[in-house]
Amino acid sequence: MKNLEALKLEVLYATHELIGQALELEETLRRILRILAEKLDMKRASIVLWDEASGHLKIKASYGLSPEEEAQGIYEIGEGVTGRVFATGEPCIVSDVSQEPLFLNRTGARRLTKEVISFIAVPIRAEHETLGVLWVDRLFSYQVALEEDVKFLEVMAFLIAQFVKLKRSVEARETHLREENLALRDELKARFSEFMYGSRSPKMKEVLSLVKQVAPARATVLLLGESGTGKTLTARLIHELSPRRGKPFVKVNCAALPENLLEAELFGYERGAFTGADRSKPGRLELADGGTVFLDEIGELPLPLQGKLLRFIQEREFERLGSTRTRRVDVRIIAATNRDLEKLVREGAFREDLFYRLNVFPIYIPPLRERREDIPGLVKFLLHRMEKTYGRGLILSPGALRKLVEYPWPGNVRELENVLERLFIVAEENLVPEALVSQLLSLEENLKNGGKRRNLTTEVFLKEPSADEILEALRRNNFVIARAARELGLTFRQLRYRIKKLALENHFPIRRGRPPLK
Repeated sequence: MKNLEALKLEVLYATHELIGQALELEETLRRILRILAEKLDMKRASIVLWDEASGHLKIKASYGLSPEEEAQGIYEIGEGVTGRVFATGEPCIVSDVSQEPLFLNRTGARRLTKEVISFIAVPIRAEHETLGVLWVDRLFSYQVALEEDVKFLEVMAFLIAQFVKLKRSVEARETHLREENLALRDELKARFSEFMYGSRSPKMKEVLSLVKQVAPARATVLLLGESGTGKTLTARLIHELSPRRGKPFVKVNCAALPENLLEAELFGYERGAFTGADRSKPGRLELADGGTVFLDEIGELPLPLQGKLLRFIQEREFERLGSTRTRRVDVRIIAATNRDLEKLVREGAFREDLFYRLNVFPIYIPPLRERREDIPGLVKFLLHRMEKTYGRGLILSPGALRKLVEYPWPGNVRELENVLERLFIVAEENLVPEALVSQLLSLEENLKNGGKRRNLTTEVFLKEPSADEILEALRRNNFVIARAARELGLTFRQLRYRIKKLALENHFPIRRGRPPLK
């Protein structure tokens, strides 16, 4: 027969193995108690945890209790032996429960009359925080030192505490990720309602039709178009409209990392695969299993990696860096580029076979200048979204909106967002004048043409308008100085000063009853 120390080691080893299996919390705790009770001859055992929702201590798992008895195991802090152990954080030994006035027998399980039952309770603690109580019943025996049991149960309670803490941390993170995912999904729907569903452009309506057509399929999709046109948003929409919508959507920017890091990021690596790889790490392909991988800037993918990606697309299998084990995952590939891939193929910079594997279902996203009819709606949507960030609203004058519609937008929607955000920063009043937008767009063009970069100060935008510009603004506003000032991005006093300085008073129409401008 094994001695007690050997049995205790078996219990610790079995508990460690159980915790490593990552089972559900209650199931793992029940199995731990079964091992503990059966190996060490315990009559009953229970793990009582603090339940924040109810504000009580509740039995989370038990051995030797019926479901009805387990359901009755609810305690206040400080109530009975269990409640006191939780409150004080100190273990407790009751040699004979029938002689202990604090002992509640809340579950009603101890009905033995001829045998003496001993009760041991130890706190379940992690990092100075008491999570609950581990208690056991055993038949009293002069051959068993209860103090030795306490020491062993404290070790068990420590292992249980680490497991409970880890499980709760994982559950909290999963809850946070679910909430974050729902929030992102809501934001995505809001953005798409304006970006695509609300589009007036025939070209964008065609894009939406293609997206709806390909989303339910498994086919690889290639998104083409200039930077800032909304390729990432389109890829996300395809995912959300597909049967994979509840699974991960993982983005990989092929231009953001050097070749060696990109390979590790995409395919993962084993411990020791390279200097600094002190642990194994799954790649983006594994993380996306069951979902969608979005390969942005695919035209920048280095040639040596193109062959490895081609094999994965064809066979859906790969090896991590530093490993010979072949792994298989089920992911859908969506790629995007602003490069001319066919030209890159002719130049030998992109594999022809990979191009054909990616180009199964191409979708071209038109630039903003090819769908100007969408700009007013986009501006309205983006301004509304930015109001929450800046705590105020902006209204574009008709002239200001006209300038935005006429601008060629080489940076597309991304550039439009940047310009509108700058307006929130520099606009002194809520009504944005045409002149302010004109000056800001002139600065944009100057920077793109290699002009000198200047800080975004008020002076950059509010340059002094010429006499002709002032007169034009006055005429458009029926010579009402306050209105013309708003259009020019000036205050009433600033514009009146410039009118006098440039001797423009004589251009004002003479109106009966109105004193001359002073």
